[in-house]
Amino acid sequence: MAYLEIERKFLVTGEYKSLAFDVTPIRQGYIASGNGRTVRVRIRGDKGWLTIKGPSDRRGLGRFEWEKEISVPEAEALLSIAEPGVISKSRYLVRAEDGHVWEVDEFYDDNEGLTMAEIELHSEGETFVIPPFIGREVTGDRRFYNSHMREYPFKLWKNDIISAAD
Repeated sequence: MAYLEIERKFLVTGEYKSLAFDVTPIRQGYIASGNGRTVRVRIRGDKGWLTIKGPSDRRGLGRFEWEKEISVPEAEALLSIAEPGVISKSRYLVRAEDGHVWEVDEFYDDNEGLTMAEIELHSEGETFVIPPFIGREVTGDRRFYNSHMREYPFKLWKNDIISAAD
């Protein structure tokens, strides 16, 4: 299915796990990435997915996305030929008081210590309630794109983020 994905990303600074109604492990890799375009393979729980994303708009809010469910064995085979730097994380789903669902990703391995939340919107101007666990917005900051973190993991630049918060 193809559509325009509109999302905003935020750092997580508070407790969210007790608010989650679902949590799923995710492993994802990139078959190809460059010029803002990606071909991603993901195993989320017991399902596989192949996703193609176009370049982000100038503010990093919207981009073309096409996604298709594939079998886990197909996804495993594609992960075996992915570019170096497979991303491992747990995704927590948290419903806000306004009904929006926040996807909170807790990263592992070379991205350990990073927790980010995303909210998908129907339009750029759509309003939403920001839950108490949400910190600074990082929409459009390419360092926080998963495709970037596979090559330049959080462990290499996390001190920059910590310093900026002080």
